[in-house]
Amino acid sequence: MIILLALGIELSPAHALITGPLLAAMPALASLTMGPKGTLSAAAGSFSVTAITATLHGSWGGQVYSNLISLLVVSAASVTMSSAVRTRRQSELNQVRRVAEAAQRVLLRPVPPRLGPVQMASKYLAAETGAQIGGDLYEAVHTRYGVRMIVGDVRGKGLPAVRLAAAVLGAFREAAHYDEDLAEVVNHCSAALERERAALSAVDQAEEDDLTEDFVTALVAQVSDAYVVQVVNRGHPPPLVLREGKVRALLPARPLPPLGLEDFITVPPATVESYPFTPGDRLLLHTDGVIEARSPDGDFFPLPKTTESVHPCTPSEFLEQLHQELIRHTHGYLADDAAMLLVERLNEGGESRLHGPRAL
Repeated sequence: MIILLALGIELSPAHALITGPLLAAMPALASLTMGPKGTLSAAAGSFSVTAITATLHGSWGGQVYSNLISLLVVSAASVTMSSAVRTRRQSELNQVRRVAEAAQRVLLRPVPPRLGPVQMASKYLAAETGAQIGGDLYEAVHTRYGVRMIVGDVRGKGLPAVRLAAAVLGAFREAAHYDEDLAEVVNHCSAALERERAALSAVDQAEEDDLTEDFVTALVAQVSDAYVVQVVNRGHPPPLVLREGKVRALLPARPLPPLGLEDFITVPPATVESYPFTPGDRLLLHTDGVIEARSPDGDFFPLPKTTESVHPCTPSEFLEQLHQELIRHTHGYLADDAAMLLVERLNEGGESRLHGPRAL
């Protein structure tokens, strides 16, 4: 823009104004916001304007040569500085990514392909470009009571949301091995959430009001040797069971509020609910980032219909097909994080009805 302004001045009756110093500064200005290529482009534009106007006005001489030498020196220094800044920024970005990947492996580690009587797979999609983790959470552990799973979604955003998710996951990983009652596992997660919210509020009093409004929708499920799945749902989207190509949502008989909103429970909480889960059945746990994903026309992602249309395949391939359909539906834009956990019930011999004993 400045180069065009200088060219306009030189081609106008006001060409007596000296634009050489302005043009000489262009590469330095460009290096502040552009990379080496952008800086070189600015330098080339300044050289071109200087040469064109000097030829047009027949003003080649000591002043023009001085301007060109200044422009050359400033251009070389600016390109060098721009390259150094870009290299440093890329190094810092790579370091941040390595830290984020390490945090992801600790907080949202991939689930094992086989646990006890089930095989499974997980998928996490962060809405923010370049992000590795967010407010969604999931986990699966093999305990003496069976395979226990959790999927949840933190209402808050940013680092406080990650801390709340870590608190809930930590409580689940511990309580899942020691509490026989699945409802007590959920209670431990809720208590951990309250402690973490109190700690965050104590650190930053300015965020106290916001933190007290944060909550976590969560669903905890258990698959044991019996052909049932036990579920405790705390305000989370109901899971889907895929049986013989048909999908059924496991709606709770008595809806309960999310973790952190226990004050809204006015009646005794419902006991753990059980549903048939036989060999070949698949259980899809997911967060609201999946079902609330919209197309450019505003249509929600049809998860049940899409689940029924996926061709028989391994759990990881199944989730990858769902992922591709989700990206196609939203045209690559996710407004919220999305997490999915797929669990397939194996028969007594540890075999999948679809793929045999090696389908992991």
